[in-house]
Amino acid sequence: MEKREQWGSRTGFVLAAIGSAVGLGNIWRYPYIAYENGGGAFIIPYLFALLTAGIAILTLEYAIGHRMRGSAPYSFFRLSTKMEWLGWWQTLISFVIMTYYVVVVSWALSFAYFSFGLQWGRDTEGFMLDQFLKFSGASENIWRVGGINWSILVTVTLIWGLTFLVLYKGIKGGIEKANKILLPFLAILLIVITIRGITLPGAEVGLNALLEPNWQRLTDPQVWIHAYGQIFFSLSIGFGIMITYASYLPKRSDLSNNAFIVAFANSSVEFLAAIAVFGALGFLAVSQGGSVENVVQSGIVLAFVVFPQIINQLPAFNDIFGLCFFGSLFIAGLTSLISIAEVCVAAVQDKFRLTRKQAVSWIIGFGYLISLIYTTYAGLGYLDIVDRFINNYGIVLAGFVEIVVLSWIFKLSVYRDHVNLVSDIQIRYWWDACLKVITPLVLLVMTGYNLYQEFFVSPYGDGAYTTGQLITFGWSVSIAVLLLGFLLQRIRWKDEGRTEK
Repeated sequence: MEKREQWGSRTGFVLAAIGSAVGLGNIWRYPYIAYENGGGAFIIPYLFALLTAGIAILTLEYAIGHRMRGSAPYSFFRLSTKMEWLGWWQTLISFVIMTYYVVVVSWALSFAYFSFGLQWGRDTEGFMLDQFLKFSGASENIWRVGGINWSILVTVTLIWGLTFLVLYKGIKGGIEKANKILLPFLAILLIVITIRGITLPGAEVGLNALLEPNWQRLTDPQVWIHAYGQIFFSLSIGFGIMITYASYLPKRSDLSNNAFIVAFANSSVEFLAAIAVFGALGFLAVSQGGSVENVVQSGIVLAFVVFPQIINQLPAFNDIFGLCFFGSLFIAGLTSLISIAEVCVAAVQDKFRLTRKQAVSWIIGFGYLISLIYTTYAGLGYLDIVDRFINNYGIVLAGFVEIVVLSWIFKLSVYRDHVNLVSDIQIRYWWDACLKVITPLVLLVMTGYNLYQEFFVSPYGDGAYTTGQLITFGWSVSIAVLLLGFLLQRIRWKDEGRTEK
């Protein structure tokens, strides 16, 4: 039986937690969300959501993992034998995300290489969709899987290999060491692209568009929903990561202080990325003689279509700026991918009493096979649908159930007392109020809003996907991870190898 590993230092845990929280969404999602929801005024609902949901849930998940000393399934099993399925639900959500997230990380690595000599050419959209992904965008293309896109498969295989090596070496020698190397590099790259972004001609146009407050938007409930959504998705809460990471902490660890550090570090990266992105978008708008509104985008389009356009227009050091931007995407994505995979590794290791090396081999091997579908010519369509549904109806609902179960069915005060016993910053009854009332109410409203949009306004994709495709790759996947959670609960634990109590 292997003894449960621990982090080598508090710094190692904090860096790993920050590495998990800081992902692709910090760079390509937050800037657009802030711009669309009041600009400078968005900071108010954002900070309110950070305090009432982000830090509150982070602290709760740290308390669960630290107190129960196990993976997400085992922690909920120790809470109640009837609640193990919730931990498996979160673990399976992580597994699904892992299988397509690795592909996006591989795109970032490829575009870092394409930065040399600006190999994407002038038509960056055509390069991304037709030459690189070989995806036509037609809905019928999803049903026709086509062949494997070998250039993507090569980089995906490389990313899986790196992830395997880090996880294989364990918590202290693998995950902690990797984050101690990668996070400083990420910070340097972000600072470089921020300085370059704000010093470009026309950068002030983009920054004004981002920072000018629209106070009237604060009366719009959707703005507050988007603020909570951003916090929820960017902090790696609701799908077992922080429970798993906290289970490796020593018994005397300051939980609440760690939660504040990780949450504000994550937000700092988002603010920095927003300034860099909108400085560059302002430059692009001015160079094209248009407005920021005409060039601002979010997600994959921003990263792999718009930013190559910006890099093409730069007066100097184009290759270096491209390498820094896509390098930062790659590192942010890789550290998050490692944390997502660790959720699955810890779960099967606890449940089936595998050695760490066995668990890593099974998870990475099986994950690699599943990810192959996203390396096909129809892969972008699968990725787009699965990501949308697993986030909106997987992570959000799993987080909602977790909070309701721990706040209303079991005693929340047990976890508050546990945090206060080991932490310098004492949490009080505001924490209870956030978890019992504010956060579950917001998550319920978010889910209701998403369902309303899906069924009564317009299905996801605005007609780009058929109902059958949305059911097959969206609803079915979201429901399957829940049902599989109940099935895994029925498998008995290997009592002889139970983790420490």
